[in-house]
Amino acid sequence: MSTELFGLTGKVAVITGSGRGLGKAMARGMATAGARVVTASRTAADAEETAAEIRDAGGEATAIPFDAASRAECCRLFDEALEAYGRLDIAVINHGIGRAKPAIEVTDEELAEMIDINLKSAFVCGQEAARRLVAQGSGGAIIFTSSTGSLVAFENLSTYGASKGGADQMCRHFAQELAPHNIRVNAVNPGYMEHHMRGGSERHDTPEMDEHIRLTTPMERRGRADEMVGPVIFLASDAASFVTGHIMPVDGGYVAI
Repeated sequence: MSTELFGLTGKVAVITGSGRGLGKAMARGMATAGARVVTASRTAADAEETAAEIRDAGGEATAIPFDAASRAECCRLFDEALEAYGRLDIAVINHGIGRAKPAIEVTDEELAEMIDINLKSAFVCGQEAARRLVAQGSGGAIIFTSSTGSLVAFENLSTYGASKGGADQMCRHFAQELAPHNIRVNAVNPGYMEHHMRGGSERHDTPEMDEHIRLTTPMERRGRADEMVGPVIFLASDAASFVTGHIMPVDGGYVAI
């Protein structure tokens, strides 16, 4: 099998939440694989920093700041991506939030925010990407970043797990509906990573958590942000031409035991 199957040369990829962490690693990796990349983040400086790093490395990238909670902003993101590069091939819906709190203490406002960003906004971005891919008529790939929190239970993550469980099922339905248009839809589900969402360091960066991860993860460590790159490139590339509706844990084997 030729490694050219994994190449993204000539493809245009929009990656939301790519101003930092896992999204930044994905954006840089896809650019290395040949894609022209649109970095998208709520913070303009973060999106531009990622795009600049790609350009400095010899790649092609454009930064588009957007508010994922707004449908109008999601529409603008994909419209401006099309204006910049003339086409769309790949959408990685990677933005999200994560907060830990006992289920019985979650407020209505906290529940609404979690569902709005992690599920509703992901749906809207996926929908807007799909509309443009269908209209374009040349197929494509949509990849949602979910979580192992959709597959197993974690302490104090009921709202987060519910939102990501919805994202997994959304992925399956999108895959079924878009397959006739040669649009593949899959999800990657990170496990414990060296990078975590903003505001999560207090819970995750402790010797006790490190030991818990060592004991419960077959590979006995956290994942690195760059270890998300290979799975995403695979799902975006022709190497995955018959893969759709797949939920892929990237977790060092955590959910396997």
